Amino acid sequence: MQSFSLQNKVIIVTGGTGILGASFVDAIVEAGGTVGILGRKEAVAEERATAIRAKGGKAIALVADVLEEAQLLKAKEVVLAAFGRIDGLVNAAGGNMPEGVLQPNEDIFSMNIEGMKRVLDINLWGTVLPTQVFGEAIARSGRGSIVNISSMNSKRAITKVLGYNMGKAAVDCYNSWFAVELANRYGDAIRMNALAPGFFLTEQNRNLLTKPEGGYTERGEAVIRQTPFKRFGHPDELKGALVWLLSDASQFVTGAMICVDGGFSVFGGV
Repeated sequence: MQSFSLQNKVIIVTGGTGILGASFVDAIVEAGGTVGILGRKEAVAEERATAIRAKGGKAIALVADVLEEAQLLKAKEVVLAAFGRIDGLVNAAGGNMPEGVLQPNEDIFSMNIEGMKRVLDINLWGTVLPTQVFGEAIARSGRGSIVNISSMNSKRAITKVLGYNMGKAAVDCYNSWFAVELANRYGDAIRMNALAPGFFLTEQNRNLLTKPEGGYTERGEAVIRQTPFKRFGHPDELKGALVWLLSDASQFVTGAMICVDGGFSVFGGV
């Protein structure tokens, strides 16, 4: 269907050098869009952009930290100079880090507060700041879509990762609030929605969920038990929902959260 096409749309993917980011980038290109691959890993961004161009697609590497406004502003100018417009944004930057983890044997009243703050910051402000920068250009383009990345952690008390839980819960609040404010100011011209992946193996969680020698950790096994599909998701399984949210096929959808989780969020455990 033509409504699912991203032809002539220029879309930025923050966290575009990560595992899930790679699938987001590929999905946009496969749907005919032009993609800006934004991340801190310049070599990875360049490699992915070069591979896309070699196959006839349109892509540009953008090096920036999502918590550094000046770097984001520079990236925006690079995109506008190259393509003249920005039509969409995928806020895929985020994740967890060791200092944001509280192990069961650690004192709950002596947690690493600064570590928790850093994880909250990358997930919340790492979503808000790119929206402030690239959203302004989307508004000037006249029509566009912004997709935030939520998580199962925003809906359930997932143990150990408090900073990540708080960050993604804040993203959910922002997603709803900002979607309404965009509608109040721009009508249906700019939409904001969230994609909530279930459990996918990424750089941040691989050691928590799988053993180096193979098989699942105790935590990984608990996730599988809670997932009716009884497996982890594959990054490519996020593509369809993402393209739908970015495309005109979802033009009456805003403030929504789409769960791609194998049933994790709805399963009561019995």
